[in-house]
Amino acid sequence: MMGLFNQAAQKVYKPRGTSEDDKAPEDTEPDDTSILDENEGSIIASLISQLRVGMDLHKVTFPTFVLEPRSMLERITDFMSHPDLLFGYTAPSTSTCLQYSLNRHSAENCDDPEERFIRVLQYYLAGWHIKPKGVKKPYNPVLGEFFRCRYDYPDGSRGFYIAEQVSHHPPVSAFYYVSPANNVAVIGELRPKSKFLGNSVTTTMEGENRVYLLGRPDDKGAFPSPFPFLLMVPLAGGRQEGGRSTLDADAAAHQTEYVISMPNMYARGILWGKMFLELGDSCTAKNEQTGHFADLQFKTKGYFSGTYNAIQGRIRRKNTETGEISGKWSAVMEYKSSKGERRVLFDATKDGQNIAPKWVAPEEEQEPNESRRLWSRLTRAIVAKDMDAATEAKTAVEETQREVRRRMDERGEVHVPRFFQERAGRWEPLIQLPANPQEAIEVVEKFIWPTLPPSYTH
Repeated sequence: MMGLFNQAAQKVYKPRGTSEDDKAPEDTEPDDTSILDENEGSIIASLISQLRVGMDLHKVTFPTFVLEPRSMLERITDFMSHPDLLFGYTAPSTSTCLQYSLNRHSAENCDDPEERFIRVLQYYLAGWHIKPKGVKKPYNPVLGEFFRCRYDYPDGSRGFYIAEQVSHHPPVSAFYYVSPANNVAVIGELRPKSKFLGNSVTTTMEGENRVYLLGRPDDKGAFPSPFPFLLMVPLAGGRQEGGRSTLDADAAAHQTEYVISMPNMYARGILWGKMFLELGDSCTAKNEQTGHFADLQFKTKGYFSGTYNAIQGRIRRKNTETGEISGKWSAVMEYKSSKGERRVLFDATKDGQNIAPKWVAPEEEQEPNESRRLWSRLTRAIVAKDMDAATEAKTAVEETQREVRRRMDERGEVHVPRFFQERAGRWEPLIQLPANPQEAIEVVEKFIWPTLPPSYTH
Protein backbone atom coordinates (compact mmCIF):
# COMPACT_ATOMS: atom_id res chain seq x y z
CA MET A 1 0.00 0.00 0.00
CA MET A 2 2.74 2.48 0.89
CA GLY A 3 4.36 1.69 -2.45
CA LEU A 4 1.30 3.16 -4.12
CA PHE A 5 1.64 6.34 -2.03
CA ASN A 6 5.35 6.67 -2.80
CA GLN A 7 4.72 6.38 -6.54
CA ALA A 8 1.91 8.90 -6.27
CA ALA A 9 4.16 11.32 -4.42
CA GLN A 10 6.77 11.15 -7.16
CA LYS A 11 4.15 12.03 -9.75
CA VAL A 12 2.69 14.86 -7.74
CA TYR A 13 6.01 16.62 -7.31
CA LYS A 14 6.47 17.26 -11.01
CA PRO A 15 4.71 20.34 -12.43
CA ARG A 16 1.27 19.64 -13.82
CA GLY A 17 0.62 19.87 -17.52
CA THR A 18 4.13 18.86 -18.58
CA SER A 19 3.28 15.49 -20.13
CA GLU A 20 0.60 13.75 -22.12
CA ASP A 21 -0.36 11.81 -18.96
CA ASP A 22 -1.34 15.05 -17.27
CA LYS A 23 -3.88 16.16 -19.84
CA ALA A 24 -7.40 16.66 -18.54
CA PRO A 25 -9.70 13.80 -19.48
CA GLU A 26 -11.51 14.38 -22.74
CA ASP A 27 -15.04 15.80 -22.49
CA THR A 28 -14.43 17.46 -19.12
CA GLU A 29 -15.38 21.12 -19.00
CA PRO A 30 -12.63 23.72 -18.41
CA ASP A 31 -14.22 24.99 -15.20
CA ASP A 32 -14.29 21.46 -13.76
CA THR A 33 -10.50 20.98 -13.83
CA SER A 34 -7.57 22.31 -11.78
CA ILE A 35 -3.87 22.44 -12.57
CA LEU A 36 -1.53 22.50 -9.58
CA ASP A 37 1.84 24.22 -9.72
CA GLU A 38 4.97 22.55 -8.39
CA ASN A 39 4.60 24.00 -4.87
CA GLU A 40 0.96 22.96 -4.62
CA GLY A 41 1.83 19.48 -5.82
CA SER A 42 4.43 19.22 -3.08
CA ILE A 43 1.84 20.18 -0.46
CA ILE A 44 -0.56 17.52 -1.76
CA ALA A 45 2.27 15.00 -1.53
CA SER A 46 2.77 15.89 2.13
CA LEU A 47 -0.76 14.67 2.82
CA ILE A 48 -0.04 11.18 1.61
CA SER A 49 1.44 10.09 4.93
CA GLN A 50 -1.96 10.84 6.54
CA LEU A 51 -4.06 8.88 4.07
CA ARG A 52 -5.24 5.31 3.79
CA VAL A 53 -7.71 4.00 1.22
CA GLY A 54 -11.20 4.11 2.72
CA MET A 55 -10.13 6.57 5.42
CA ASP A 56 -12.68 9.08 6.75
CA LEU A 57 -11.30 12.53 5.91
CA HIS A 58 -13.19 14.51 8.55
CA LYS A 59 -10.04 14.99 10.64
CA VAL A 60 -7.60 15.46 7.75
CA THR A 61 -6.45 19.05 7.20
CA PHE A 62 -6.49 19.96 3.52
CA PRO A 63 -4.28 22.70 2.07
CA THR A 64 -5.92 26.09 1.69
CA PHE A 65 -5.43 26.28 -2.09
CA VAL A 66 -8.18 23.69 -2.55
CA LEU A 67 -10.67 25.83 -0.60
CA GLU A 68 -13.53 27.77 -2.14
CA PRO A 69 -13.67 31.14 -0.34
CA ARG A 70 -17.03 30.63 1.38
CA SER A 71 -18.56 28.38 4.00
CA MET A 72 -20.66 25.32 3.19
CA LEU A 73 -23.53 27.14 4.95
CA GLU A 74 -23.43 29.77 2.23
CA ARG A 75 -22.81 27.31 -0.59
CA ILE A 76 -26.19 25.69 0.13
CA THR A 77 -27.81 28.90 -1.15
CA ASP A 78 -26.88 27.80 -4.69
CA PHE A 79 -30.13 25.83 -4.63
CA MET A 80 -32.12 29.02 -4.01
CA SER A 81 -30.56 30.75 -7.03
CA HIS A 82 -33.43 30.19 -9.49
CA PRO A 83 -36.62 30.76 -7.46
CA ASP A 84 -38.61 31.60 -10.61
CA LEU A 85 -38.63 27.86 -11.32
CA LEU A 86 -40.75 27.41 -8.20
CA PHE A 87 -42.90 30.51 -8.00
CA GLY A 88 -42.44 32.20 -11.37
CA TYR A 89 -42.24 35.90 -10.58
CA THR A 90 -42.26 38.54 -13.29
CA ALA A 91 -40.50 41.88 -12.97
CA PRO A 92 -42.71 45.00 -12.99
CA SER A 93 -42.80 46.91 -16.27
CA THR A 94 -40.67 49.66 -14.75
CA SER A 95 -37.95 47.23 -13.72
CA THR A 96 -34.62 47.17 -15.51
CA CYS A 97 -34.08 43.56 -14.46
CA LEU A 98 -35.11 42.20 -17.83
CA GLN A 99 -33.38 38.93 -17.17
CA TYR A 100 -36.03 38.19 -14.55
CA SER A 101 -39.02 38.91 -16.79
CA LEU A 102 -39.65 35.23 -17.31
CA ASN A 103 -42.74 33.76 -18.85
CA ARG A 104 -43.08 31.03 -16.25
CA HIS A 105 -45.92 30.08 -13.97
CA SER A 106 -45.45 29.08 -10.36
CA ALA A 107 -45.43 25.43 -9.39
CA GLU A 108 -48.06 26.23 -6.78
CA ASN A 109 -50.52 27.46 -9.45
CA CYS A 110 -50.19 24.30 -11.55
CA ASP A 111 -53.29 22.17 -11.16
CA ASP A 112 -51.53 19.11 -12.57
CA PRO A 113 -49.62 17.37 -9.72
CA GLU A 114 -47.15 15.90 -12.22
CA GLU A 115 -46.32 19.37 -13.49
CA ARG A 116 -45.77 20.59 -9.93
CA PHE A 117 -43.44 17.67 -9.34
CA ILE A 118 -41.43 18.51 -12.47
CA ARG A 119 -41.17 22.18 -11.42
CA VAL A 120 -39.70 21.14 -8.08
CA LEU A 121 -37.18 18.95 -9.92
CA GLN A 122 -36.27 21.94 -12.09
CA TYR A 123 -35.53 24.02 -9.02
CA TYR A 124 -33.33 21.32 -7.54
CA LEU A 125 -31.41 20.41 -10.70
CA ALA A 126 -30.77 24.07 -11.58
CA GLY A 127 -28.56 24.51 -8.51
CA TRP A 128 -25.78 22.16 -9.53
CA HIS A 129 -24.28 24.24 -12.34
CA ILE A 130 -23.12 26.90 -9.86
CA LYS A 131 -19.60 26.05 -8.79
CA PRO A 132 -16.15 27.63 -8.50
CA LYS A 133 -13.59 27.16 -11.23
CA GLY A 134 -11.63 23.98 -10.73
CA VAL A 135 -11.90 21.52 -7.87
CA LYS A 136 -12.64 23.44 -4.68
CA LYS A 137 -14.30 22.64 -1.38
CA PRO A 138 -16.07 25.18 0.83
CA TYR A 139 -14.97 25.78 4.41
CA ASN A 140 -16.09 23.19 6.93
CA PRO A 141 -18.44 25.14 9.25
CA VAL A 142 -17.55 25.16 12.93
CA LEU A 143 -20.10 24.34 15.62
CA GLY A 144 -22.49 27.23 16.17
CA GLU A 145 -21.51 29.01 12.96
CA PHE A 146 -24.43 30.42 10.98
CA PHE A 147 -25.12 32.20 7.70
CA ARG A 148 -28.17 34.36 6.99
CA CYS A 149 -29.32 36.39 4.03
CA ARG A 150 -32.32 37.90 2.30
CA TYR A 151 -33.48 37.83 -1.32
CA ASP A 152 -35.23 40.84 -2.91
CA TYR A 153 -37.19 39.76 -5.97
CA PRO A 154 -38.15 42.09 -8.84
CA ASP A 155 -41.90 41.80 -8.12
CA GLY A 156 -41.36 43.19 -4.60
CA SER A 157 -41.57 39.87 -2.76
CA ARG A 158 -38.75 38.54 -0.60
CA GLY A 159 -37.12 35.30 0.47
CA PHE A 160 -35.22 34.58 3.68
CA TYR A 161 -32.50 32.06 4.46
CA ILE A 162 -30.77 30.86 7.61
CA ALA A 163 -28.30 27.97 8.00
CA GLU A 164 -26.52 26.79 11.11
CA GLN A 165 -23.89 24.18 11.98
CA VAL A 166 -25.88 22.24 14.55
CA SER A 167 -23.44 19.36 15.14
CA HIS A 168 -19.69 18.90 14.84
CA HIS A 169 -19.31 15.14 15.38
CA PRO A 170 -20.86 14.12 13.08
CA PRO A 171 -20.95 17.35 11.05
CA VAL A 172 -24.53 18.47 10.32
CA SER A 173 -25.61 21.69 8.58
CA ALA A 174 -29.29 22.62 8.96
CA PHE A 175 -30.93 25.16 6.66
CA TYR A 176 -34.24 26.93 6.16
CA TYR A 177 -35.53 29.08 3.30
CA VAL A 178 -38.97 30.68 3.17
CA SER A 179 -40.78 33.18 0.98
CA PRO A 180 -44.16 33.78 2.68
CA ALA A 181 -45.53 35.93 -0.14
CA ASN A 182 -44.78 33.15 -2.64
CA ASN A 183 -45.93 30.26 -0.42
CA VAL A 184 -42.63 28.38 -0.72
CA ALA A 185 -40.41 26.90 1.98
CA VAL A 186 -37.34 24.65 1.89
CA ILE A 187 -36.02 22.87 4.98
CA GLY A 188 -33.19 20.40 5.15
CA GLU A 189 -29.89 19.24 6.51
CA LEU A 190 -26.60 18.03 5.08
CA ARG A 191 -24.39 15.36 6.64
CA PRO A 192 -21.31 15.17 4.39
CA LYS A 193 -18.85 12.29 4.81
CA SER A 194 -15.58 12.25 2.85
CA LYS A 195 -13.31 9.30 2.13
CA PHE A 196 -9.99 8.84 0.38
CA LEU A 197 -10.18 6.36 -2.52
CA GLY A 198 -6.63 6.42 -3.90
CA ASN A 199 -6.47 9.03 -6.67
CA SER A 200 -9.82 10.54 -5.72
CA VAL A 201 -11.84 11.77 -2.78
CA THR A 202 -15.56 11.04 -2.48
CA THR A 203 -18.02 13.05 -0.42
CA THR A 204 -21.21 11.22 0.45
CA MET A 205 -23.92 13.85 0.76
CA GLU A 206 -26.29 12.39 3.30
CA GLY A 207 -29.36 14.42 4.26
CA GLU A 208 -32.23 15.82 2.25
CA ASN A 209 -34.06 18.87 0.90
CA ARG A 210 -37.75 19.16 1.79
CA VAL A 211 -39.66 21.53 -0.47
CA TYR A 212 -43.11 22.79 0.51
CA LEU A 213 -45.63 24.46 -1.80
CA LEU A 214 -47.60 25.98 1.02
CA GLY A 215 -50.64 27.02 -0.98
CA ARG A 216 -51.48 23.55 -2.33
CA PRO A 217 -53.93 21.77 0.00
CA ASP A 218 -53.95 18.77 -2.33
CA ASP A 219 -50.20 18.40 -1.78
CA LYS A 220 -50.28 18.68 1.97
CA GLY A 221 -53.81 18.17 3.22
CA ALA A 222 -56.38 20.79 4.20
CA PHE A 223 -54.94 22.14 7.45
CA PRO A 224 -55.81 25.44 9.13
CA SER A 225 -52.34 26.88 8.58
CA PRO A 226 -50.08 26.92 5.50
CA PHE A 227 -47.13 26.54 7.90
CA PRO A 228 -48.11 23.60 10.15
CA PHE A 229 -44.65 22.03 10.15
CA LEU A 230 -42.93 25.11 11.61
CA LEU A 231 -44.14 24.68 15.16
CA MET A 232 -41.94 25.70 18.06
CA VAL A 233 -44.34 24.32 20.67
CA PRO A 234 -46.85 21.68 19.44
CA LEU A 235 -50.36 22.41 20.70
CA ALA A 236 -53.29 20.08 21.15
CA GLY A 237 -55.54 20.33 18.12
CA GLY A 238 -55.37 22.70 15.18
CA ARG A 239 -56.71 26.09 16.26
CA GLN A 240 -56.06 29.80 16.28
CA GLU A 241 -54.05 31.17 19.19
CA GLY A 242 -52.83 34.74 19.48
CA GLY A 243 -53.69 35.33 15.84
CA ARG A 244 -51.50 32.43 14.73
CA SER A 245 -52.64 29.14 13.29
CA THR A 246 -51.34 26.11 15.15
CA LEU A 247 -51.43 22.38 14.68
CA ASP A 248 -50.65 19.46 16.94
CA ALA A 249 -47.78 17.06 16.32
CA ASP A 250 -50.00 14.27 14.94
CA ALA A 251 -51.49 16.56 12.32
CA ALA A 252 -48.07 17.91 11.44
CA ALA A 253 -46.86 14.36 10.88
CA HIS A 254 -49.32 14.10 7.99
CA GLN A 255 -47.78 17.13 6.31
CA THR A 256 -46.36 15.86 3.05
CA GLU A 257 -43.51 17.37 1.15
CA TYR A 258 -41.25 17.03 -1.85
CA VAL A 259 -38.28 15.15 -0.38
CA ILE A 260 -35.06 15.19 -2.40
CA SER A 261 -31.79 13.47 -1.59
CA MET A 262 -28.32 14.37 -2.87
CA PRO A 263 -25.83 12.68 -5.23
CA ASN A 264 -22.25 12.05 -4.16
CA MET A 265 -19.31 14.20 -5.22
CA TYR A 266 -15.95 12.98 -6.51
CA ALA A 267 -12.70 14.92 -6.81
CA ARG A 268 -10.57 12.93 -9.26
CA GLY A 269 -6.86 13.17 -9.97
CA ILE A 270 -5.82 14.47 -6.55
CA LEU A 271 -2.48 12.62 -6.63
CA TRP A 272 -1.62 12.55 -10.33
CA GLY A 273 -3.08 13.89 -13.55
CA LYS A 274 -5.31 16.96 -13.61
CA MET A 275 -7.91 17.28 -10.89
CA PHE A 276 -11.54 17.36 -11.99
CA LEU A 277 -14.93 17.24 -10.33
CA GLU A 278 -17.77 14.77 -10.90
CA LEU A 279 -21.19 14.18 -9.41
CA GLY A 280 -22.07 10.53 -9.20
CA ASP A 281 -24.48 7.85 -8.07
CA SER A 282 -28.21 8.25 -7.54
CA CYS A 283 -30.60 10.52 -5.71
CA THR A 284 -34.35 10.44 -5.39
CA ALA A 285 -37.25 12.88 -5.28
CA LYS A 286 -40.71 11.96 -4.05
CA ASN A 287 -44.07 13.30 -2.96
CA GLU A 288 -45.90 10.54 -1.14
CA GLN A 289 -49.17 12.50 -1.10
CA THR A 290 -49.42 12.56 -4.91
CA GLY A 291 -47.53 9.30 -5.46
CA HIS A 292 -44.80 10.83 -7.64
CA PHE A 293 -41.26 9.48 -7.53
CA ALA A 294 -38.07 10.22 -9.48
CA ASP A 295 -34.91 8.13 -9.57
CA LEU A 296 -32.07 10.34 -10.86
CA GLN A 297 -28.68 8.97 -11.88
CA PHE A 298 -25.71 11.36 -11.91
CA LYS A 299 -23.38 9.38 -14.12
CA THR A 300 -19.63 9.30 -13.69
CA LYS A 301 -17.70 8.67 -16.89
CA GLY A 302 -16.49 5.13 -17.46
CA TYR A 303 -12.89 4.46 -18.38
CA PHE A 304 -13.71 3.59 -22.00
CA SER A 305 -17.13 5.12 -22.59
CA GLY A 306 -19.67 7.64 -21.41
CA THR A 307 -19.56 11.40 -20.92
CA TYR A 308 -18.93 13.78 -18.05
CA ASN A 309 -21.68 15.55 -16.08
CA ALA A 310 -24.40 13.32 -17.55
CA ILE A 311 -27.72 12.87 -15.80
CA GLN A 312 -30.52 10.44 -16.49
CA GLY A 313 -33.68 9.71 -14.60
CA ARG A 314 -37.17 8.27 -14.69
CA ILE A 315 -40.34 9.70 -13.21
CA ARG A 316 -43.32 7.63 -12.22
CA ARG A 317 -46.61 8.06 -10.46
CA LYS A 318 -47.15 5.05 -8.24
CA ASN A 319 -46.43 2.13 -10.62
CA THR A 320 -46.86 4.03 -13.90
CA GLU A 321 -43.87 5.60 -15.63
CA THR A 322 -44.71 9.15 -16.74
CA GLY A 323 -41.49 10.50 -18.21
CA GLU A 324 -37.71 10.66 -18.22
CA ILE A 325 -34.94 13.21 -17.72
CA SER A 326 -31.67 13.32 -19.66
CA GLY A 327 -28.82 15.67 -20.50
CA LYS A 328 -25.94 17.28 -18.62
CA TRP A 329 -26.38 19.03 -15.28
CA SER A 330 -23.73 21.55 -16.31
CA ALA A 331 -25.42 22.40 -19.63
CA VAL A 332 -28.89 21.37 -20.89
CA MET A 333 -31.34 18.99 -19.22
CA GLU A 334 -34.50 17.81 -20.98
CA TYR A 335 -37.73 16.15 -19.95
CA LYS A 336 -39.55 13.69 -22.21
CA SER A 337 -43.05 12.63 -21.24
CA SER A 338 -44.38 9.11 -21.76
CA LYS A 339 -46.38 10.60 -24.66
CA GLY A 340 -43.16 11.58 -26.43
CA GLU A 341 -43.39 15.33 -25.74
CA ARG A 342 -40.02 16.99 -25.10
CA ARG A 343 -39.02 20.23 -23.41
CA VAL A 344 -35.96 21.82 -21.84
CA LEU A 345 -35.92 21.61 -18.05
CA PHE A 346 -32.97 23.93 -17.59
CA ASP A 347 -30.32 25.38 -19.88
CA ALA A 348 -27.32 26.40 -17.78
CA THR A 349 -25.58 27.99 -20.76
CA LYS A 350 -28.60 30.21 -21.47
CA ASP A 351 -30.22 30.83 -18.08
CA GLY A 352 -27.37 30.01 -15.73
CA GLN A 353 -26.43 33.66 -15.24
CA ASN A 354 -29.93 34.62 -14.08
CA ILE A 355 -29.12 34.05 -10.43
CA ALA A 356 -31.21 35.72 -7.77
CA PRO A 357 -28.90 38.09 -5.84
CA LYS A 358 -28.82 37.84 -2.05
CA TRP A 359 -28.37 40.56 0.52
CA VAL A 360 -25.89 39.84 3.29
CA ALA A 361 -25.11 42.31 6.07
CA PRO A 362 -21.61 43.87 5.89
CA GLU A 363 -19.06 42.02 8.00
CA GLU A 364 -18.86 44.86 10.53
CA GLU A 365 -22.61 44.39 11.20
CA GLN A 366 -22.37 40.62 11.62
CA GLU A 367 -22.00 38.61 14.80
CA PRO A 368 -18.60 36.98 15.48
CA ASN A 369 -19.79 33.49 14.47
CA GLU A 370 -21.51 34.53 11.23
CA SER A 371 -19.82 32.80 8.33
CA ARG A 372 -18.41 35.72 6.37
CA ARG A 373 -17.07 37.51 9.46
CA LEU A 374 -15.80 34.32 11.07
CA TRP A 375 -13.77 33.34 8.00
CA SER A 376 -12.97 36.87 6.76
CA ARG A 377 -9.19 36.63 7.25
CA LEU A 378 -9.07 33.29 5.44
CA THR A 379 -11.22 34.58 2.59
CA ARG A 380 -9.06 37.68 2.08
CA ALA A 381 -5.91 35.56 2.07
CA ILE A 382 -7.31 33.11 -0.49
CA VAL A 383 -8.46 35.94 -2.77
CA ALA A 384 -4.98 37.49 -2.45
CA LYS A 385 -3.45 34.04 -3.14
CA ASP A 386 -1.41 34.31 0.05
CA MET A 387 -1.39 30.67 1.10
CA ASP A 388 0.78 31.23 4.18
CA ALA A 389 -1.66 33.82 5.54
CA ALA A 390 -4.57 31.57 4.56
CA THR A 391 -3.13 28.63 6.49
CA GLU A 392 -2.55 30.84 9.53
CA ALA A 393 -6.11 32.23 9.40
CA LYS A 394 -7.69 28.81 8.96
CA THR A 395 -5.68 27.37 11.85
CA ALA A 396 -6.68 30.27 14.12
CA VAL A 397 -10.40 29.60 13.61
CA GLU A 398 -9.99 25.86 14.11
CA GLU A 399 -7.86 26.24 17.26
CA THR A 400 -10.38 28.65 18.75
CA GLN A 401 -13.14 26.15 18.06
CA ARG A 402 -11.18 23.34 19.71
CA GLU A 403 -10.64 25.48 22.80
CA VAL A 404 -14.36 26.32 23.01
CA ARG A 405 -15.28 22.65 22.80
CA ARG A 406 -12.63 21.72 25.39
CA ARG A 407 -14.04 24.22 27.88
CA MET A 408 -17.58 22.99 27.25
CA ASP A 409 -16.45 19.40 27.90
CA GLU A 410 -14.77 20.45 31.14
CA ARG A 411 -17.98 22.08 32.35
CA GLY A 412 -20.12 19.19 31.16
CA GLU A 413 -22.04 21.46 28.79
CA VAL A 414 -23.78 20.39 25.60
CA HIS A 415 -24.09 22.74 22.64
CA VAL A 416 -27.67 23.91 22.01
CA PRO A 417 -28.35 25.17 18.45
CA ARG A 418 -29.77 28.67 18.22
CA PHE A 419 -32.06 28.43 15.19
CA PHE A 420 -32.95 24.74 14.87
CA GLN A 421 -34.14 21.76 16.86
CA GLU A 422 -34.05 18.05 16.04
CA ARG A 423 -37.36 16.21 15.80
CA ALA A 424 -37.62 12.58 14.72
CA GLY A 425 -34.18 12.69 13.11
CA ARG A 426 -34.85 15.91 11.19
CA TRP A 427 -33.66 19.42 11.95
CA GLU A 428 -36.43 22.03 11.83
CA PRO A 429 -36.39 25.79 12.42
CA LEU A 430 -37.41 27.12 15.84
CA ILE A 431 -40.11 29.35 14.45
CA GLN A 432 -43.89 29.51 14.42
CA LEU A 433 -45.28 31.56 11.56
CA PRO A 434 -48.69 33.21 11.33
CA ALA A 435 -50.89 32.38 8.34
CA ASN A 436 -50.95 36.01 7.17
CA PRO A 437 -48.01 36.48 4.72
CA GLN A 438 -47.19 40.03 5.85
CA GLU A 439 -47.21 39.04 9.50
CA ALA A 440 -45.11 36.01 8.60
CA ILE A 441 -42.48 38.27 7.01
CA GLU A 442 -42.19 40.28 10.22
CA VAL A 443 -41.91 37.11 12.31
CA VAL A 444 -39.24 35.52 10.10
CA GLU A 445 -37.22 38.75 10.02
CA LYS A 446 -37.18 38.88 13.80
CA PHE A 447 -36.31 35.18 13.96
CA ILE A 448 -33.31 35.51 11.65
CA TRP A 449 -32.27 39.01 12.78
CA PRO A 450 -33.42 39.66 16.39
CA THR A 451 -31.79 43.07 15.98
CA LEU A 452 -31.93 44.26 12.40
CA PRO A 453 -28.54 45.44 11.02
CA PRO A 454 -28.29 49.20 10.37
CA SER A 455 -28.03 48.57 6.62
CA TYR A 456 -31.19 46.41 6.56
CA THR A 457 -33.90 48.05 4.44
CA HIS A 458 -37.64 47.34 4.41
